[in-house]
Amino acid sequence: MGEDLQKILITEEQIDSRLAELAAQIDKDYEGKDILVVGVLKGAVMVMADLVRKIHTPLTMDWMAVSSYGSGTKSSGVVRILKDLETDLEGRHVLIVEDIIDSGLTLSWLKSNLESRGPASVQIATLLRKPEAATVDIHVEYVGFDIANEFVVGYGLDYAEKYRNLPFIGTLAPHVYGG
Repeated sequence: MGEDLQKILITEEQIDSRLAELAAQIDKDYEGKDILVVGVLKGAVMVMADLVRKIHTPLTMDWMAVSSYGSGTKSSGVVRILKDLETDLEGRHVLIVEDIIDSGLTLSWLKSNLESRGPASVQIATLLRKPEAATVDIHVEYVGFDIANEFVVGYGLDYAEKYRNLPFIGTLAPHVYGG
């Protein structure tokens, strides 16, 4: 993969340290509450696994898969649920965990969908956010890193289903995606 990568943006150590900080804040904010942590497949697998291991507050986990990308790199704005939650949200404190927020369209739709199911609260945690790419205003309680509007891979993020296993966040060389 060496020639495919242009640069490393965020190291494995930086990710680990920032997730520990976010977990400490989540523990403080949810003290005395039970959390349902909802991971968004597939990208959030790494973030969710590492984040929940650092949280000391009682929690349960569930997963959703939604699609708004198709085969491209831009959100279509049309969201489909590919795998729904198995957990009833009524009265629960829900924490959505995302890998990255680009336009915010998918996450905005997802948050509204989950709020319609009667939870006590719905909050959002994301490893990465691209403020320049936002097309909708969505409040995100826990942000790991704000990054520039460039295509990134690693730590769960992919290009054509590859590079998810990299332990860091990096950018691809233009020859990989024809950029």
